[in-house]
Amino acid sequence: MVDIHSHVVWGLDDGARDMEQSLAMMRAAAESGTTDIVATPHSNAEFRYEAELLEERMGRLAAATGGNPRLHRGCDLHLSVDNIDEVLERPGRYTINGKQYLLVECADFHVGKHTEGVLQRLMERGVAPIVTHPERNAVLQGKLGRVEEWVEMGCLVQVTALSICGGFGRRARAAVGRLLERGLVHVVASDAHDPEQRHARLDEAYGMVRSRYGEEAADHLFRDNPQAIIEGIPLAGGREMRQEGAGKPWWQFWGDWG
Repeated sequence: MVDIHSHVVWGLDDGARDMEQSLAMMRAAAESGTTDIVATPHSNAEFRYEAELLEERMGRLAAATGGNPRLHRGCDLHLSVDNIDEVLERPGRYTINGKQYLLVECADFHVGKHTEGVLQRLMERGVAPIVTHPERNAVLQGKLGRVEEWVEMGCLVQVTALSICGGFGRRARAAVGRLLERGLVHVVASDAHDPEQRHARLDEAYGMVRSRYGEEAADHLFRDNPQAIIEGIPLAGGREMRQEGAGKPWWQFWGDWG
């Protein structure tokens, strides 16, 4: 599996506190089947994105782990008008592996009318936005039609493994079920912040998706699409097709998972 969203590098944001926590998260990821993980510290009003410090600490982690899992550079960008000019000027500083894909995060309590315009500006610059964890956003949980509009624009959508497993509560779990059912999910990632509560393991969520949609669909979300993203291979936007379980209403689909 390939994990494109994590806060595994210590001391850069609200993720790992120290190198020991980073190493514990990396070990858990490797032991549960993750071969590649992208370090994506926040860039927002609270945390300044420091690409050079990120690279230096990634090198120390790679040396300590023997490159297992392989570590890649990215950024978790707060999506706002104020935060976009630097990205448009130097997109490769923020995108995953310096390619075209960028993680973008909406504000928790307000998703303004400017959002579509900002996404469009990124795409016009050749950046492919990946909207992160909309199922956990209090505004978007009740307005998944906005997410659908962004997918139709050409954006990709990433949901959190722990949302599938119930770790973010019933509303997030129900929302991620609806997103999966409607084919609006392109990638599942950990968004790991620590070794225990918000860990870097993807295996449980992978098993749950495989049990409902089949192995091919699970591999698509946990391996094929995220691998293409870190390599910079173009992926088409739009809905993802689902096969096994796709005809089952989301409330029944989700009820089977407890």
